[in-house]
Amino acid sequence: MPKSAEAQRIAEAVAEGMFARDHAAQGLGVTIVEMRPGYARLTMVVRQDMLNGHETLHGGFSFALADTAFAYACNSYNHVAVAAGCDIVYPAAGHLGDLLTAEAVEVHRAGRSGVYDVSVTTQNGEIVALFRGKSRVLQGEVVAGLTHHA
Repeated sequence: MPKSAEAQRIAEAVAEGMFARDHAAQGLGVTIVEMRPGYARLTMVVRQDMLNGHETLHGGFSFALADTAFAYACNSYNHVAVAAGCDIVYPAAGHLGDLLTAEAVEVHRAGRSGVYDVSVTTQNGEIVALFRGKSRVLQGEVVAGLTHHA
């Protein structure tokens, strides 16, 4: 299998394996739309129980969606990676029924560190969150036995 096809197979298998254990994402109704090495696109519909006292999307839920996309992107190589830190801004509010899409893109990866940018947008393309996550790779595989090391 060509290297790029193998990397894609690994990214998809990691997403499947992670999602099976990801009770938080499942509980939020997150759907994985696309996975590639260093990239993840996930969606979530804003529910009534995600609204704050202003009847707009609570920032914690857009953060959770962005953080989840970040996690899938930085773990897509099947090396256990965790968040070392992040920043988020909220340019606009989400509303009941919005279909949110979080797109996580790898900006830089070297050694055990990575940087990922995540945008969370509505179905109309309005940006409700911009997230930058820094990852740190630990020992171990996300899906045991999936990759072979030389």
